[in-house]
Amino acid sequence: MSQTRTASASATYTVVDIENVVRRMKADLVMIADSTGAWTAAKAADYAHDVEVLAKAGYLEWVDVTLFSNGAEVKAVRFEVDTDAGSLTTSRPGGVLWPKVSGAHLRIILSYTDAYTSAAREAMRGKLKIGWVTSHDDTSHSGLTSAGGRNYASNSYGMQRKDWAA
Repeated sequence: MSQTRTASASATYTVVDIENVVRRMKADLVMIADSTGAWTAAKAADYAHDVEVLAKAGYLEWVDVTLFSNGAEVKAVRFEVDTDAGSLTTSRPGGVLWPKVSGAHLRIILSYTDAYTSAAREAMRGKLKIGWVTSHDDTSHSGLTSAGGRNYASNSYGMQRKDWAA
């Protein structure tokens, strides 16, 4: 099955483009899980699965992952969806390994597009592996310093990765 989405007159991408970009993001999640020891690789894969399903449906705005040590933010990353990413140069996944810290906890928060209505949520329920719940947590990472980022793109679909560190 081939599906093409057009976000603007010049931005065209396919389901394969979304899969290519999410595969890079998934590699980051697995590396974060492995280096921190706070998630299993299987749990990271489940999160990536849901990200891909939501992205393919056009419901994903961004994904935010934060490492906490005994309740304090240590590192964070945000993957922002860009449906007009033709000018982005794609990077390889990875970068600096995240540390193993005492009292490690990883939090993942997804932000949705306006198209993710209550009817859409109901339709997606059986397709997702995680029982997502509403969060009002602060994801500004104001206590951390911007630490660069990377871009993942395939045709006009991409994710801009922004990193923060203590």
